[in-house]
Amino acid sequence: MYFLFQDFCDTPNGQIYDIVNLVGIIVTIIQIAIPILLIILAMIDLGKMVITSKDEDRKKVQGLMIKRIIAAVAVFFLIGLVKMVVNLLNVNESSETGHSVNSCLKLISNPDFNNVIND
Repeated sequence: MYFLFQDFCDTPNGQIYDIVNLVGIIVTIIQIAIPILLIILAMIDLGKMVITSKDEDRKKVQGLMIKRIIAAVAVFFLIGLVKMVVNLLNVNESSETGHSVNSCLKLISNPDFNNVIND
């Protein structure tokens, strides 16, 4: 049974490796793209706030802008925190699947961008 799980995520030519690597790349893209998008939307809100002459509208746009900036920081650091916890996890490698699970978790938190699926 150990031989079935031994090279689960260790071999770069396996299908499981490609899937887990793709998940890691998607998580990394989300960690970078979502905060950038939210900051761009906050900049648009800032432009609306400068153009708006009504004090009520300014406060509403300012509140929305602050919420977007907080969300951008939260998304970036939350995913980073999850990656850090995954890297700190130390699954018992003496078990039958321990080595493969540990290598898969490390691959998700640190994907191999040089080995992307080419099919």
